[in-house]
Amino acid sequence: MPTSLNSINNWKAFFDETGRISLFAARFFREVVKPPLEWRELLRQCYVVGYQSLLLVAVTGFIIGLVFDLQVRPTMIDFGAVGYMPAMISISIVREIGPIITALICAGKIGSSIGAELGSMKVTEQIDAMEVSGTNPFKFLVVTRILAVTLMLPLLVIMADTVALFGAFLVENLKGDVTFRLYFNKVFNNIVFGDLIPSTLKSFFFGFAIGLIGCYKGYNAEKGTAGVGAAANVAVVISSLLLFVLDLIAVLVTDIFYDL
Repeated sequence: MPTSLNSINNWKAFFDETGRISLFAARFFREVVKPPLEWRELLRQCYVVGYQSLLLVAVTGFIIGLVFDLQVRPTMIDFGAVGYMPAMISISIVREIGPIITALICAGKIGSSIGAELGSMKVTEQIDAMEVSGTNPFKFLVVTRILAVTLMLPLLVIMADTVALFGAFLVENLKGDVTFRLYFNKVFNNIVFGDLIPSTLKSFFFGFAIGLIGCYKGYNAEKGTAGVGAAANVAVVISSLLLFVLDLIAVLVTDIFYDL
C-alpha cells in the first residue's frame, strides 16, 4: 500500500508540474503578442545566448566531427564502403547529431544560467521590486530570454554542423588523402532540403524548450540560496529530458512525411 501511494503521489506531482509549465507557456504566448516588446533586452539576451556560446558550440562541433569520423572509418573500411564516408557523416551530423548535441550543450550552459539568474532575482525579491515599480517582469525577464534562445539555437546548430563537417574532413584528408573539393562535393551532393529543413525546424522547438524550462524554474524558485541551486539543476535535467522527447516526436513526424 505505501508503494502504491508513493506511485500515485509521484504521478500527481508529475501532472501538477506539467500543468504549471503549460500555464507558464500559455502566459508567454499571451505576453509576447502584447506591445511593447523589450527590444533592447532581447538583443542583449541574443548576444549572451548566441555570441557567448559560440566558442563552446564550435569546439564541441569540431570534436564531434573528428571523433565520429575516427570511430566509423574502420568499420566502413571493413565493409569496403569508405568512399561513402563524406555522405554518411554529413547526413548523420545534419539530421541528428548536430542538433541534439548542440541543444544538450546549450541546455547545460544556457538553461542553468537562466535558472540561476532568475532564481537569484526571485529570492532577493528583485522581481517583486520590478512589479512594485510598474514594470512587467515577465515580459522583461521571461519573454526576452525565451525568444532569444528560440532564435539563437538554430544558428548555433548550423555553426556546429559546419564546424563538425570540417572536423570530419580533417580526418578524411589525413587518413584517406581526400581533397577539400572532393569531400565537400560528396557532402553537398547527398544533403538535400529534406535533411536541412526538419533539423532546422526542430532546433527552434529545442530552443523554446530550453528557454521555457530555465525561465520557469528560475521564476518560481523557492526562497534561499538552496532554491537557486535547485532551480539551475532541475532546469538542466528537465530540459535535457524534454529535448529527447521532442527529438523523438520530430523523427516520427519526419518519417511519416518521408513515407508519403
